[in-house]
Amino acid sequence: MTAPLPDLLIEPVVRAALAEDLGRAGDVTAMACIDADAKLSVAFAARKPGVAAGIACARLALAALDPEARFETLVADGAPLAAGTVLARAQGNARAILSAERTGLNLLGRLCGVATLTRAYVDAVDGTAARIVDTRKTTPGLRHLEKYAVRCGGGVNHRFGLDDAILIKDNHIAACGGVAEAVRRARAFAGHLMKVEVEVDGLDQLEDALRHGPDVVMLDNFSLDDLRAAVAAAKGRAVLEASGGVNLQTVRAIAETGVDVISVGALTHSAAALDIGLDAV
Repeated sequence: MTAPLPDLLIEPVVRAALAEDLGRAGDVTAMACIDADAKLSVAFAARKPGVAAGIACARLALAALDPEARFETLVADGAPLAAGTVLARAQGNARAILSAERTGLNLLGRLCGVATLTRAYVDAVDGTAARIVDTRKTTPGLRHLEKYAVRCGGGVNHRFGLDDAILIKDNHIAACGGVAEAVRRARAFAGHLMKVEVEVDGLDQLEDALRHGPDVVMLDNFSLDDLRAAVAAAKGRAVLEASGGVNLQTVRAIAETGVDVISVGALTHSAAALDIGLDAV
């Protein structure tokens, strides 16, 4: 199972989401309808099959409003979920539980959705050497959580931000005068721990790039035939990443060309939230 994120990284997101929902006056419906000392027991259950991710978000949302609440996690992040699977149970102040409900469910459902879609892609390339990786096409403010959910689904993280790897794309190449010059400059700039990746859109650019020793070459919108030709031409001199035109119908054929990784923006920008419900028990 995926190593869990520290609460320290999750709490700021949860608290910001709670503050957005509670607004200036708090949950006026709960205050109007429910006694201040009323207690409630609830269960978080999957209403559709999927993959668990982000259960801590629900726990921390409740803890922020009722530090004395009891929260029992019943499945681990990364575990497959059948429809009806209970992910967690909680007991505590009724007002707090109902006020935290939507924030907890929004984050939990979103992350389970990312993990579920990722698992579908990972399963689609099973038996090949290709790994499924994410991109920076994430929801602002949720990147570390969504990339965690990708790991829960069996995927691998690409770079987290602009500062942890050099990725030379088409506009960088245009600005500095060509693929070879861009890679040469990047290699001269990079420290011994920093990877250099360059995006190419044709086999001619691939050869220009490889002469200057990039760690990774992104093959942008290559046909299947050109992907196979790129694998043969590279001869293991760089990690090859296929990007563009990837969906659940095409990903298997892309993987079978022999590329090392396949980047899929849809894992985070197009994943539908998994339907998770909270019910009194």
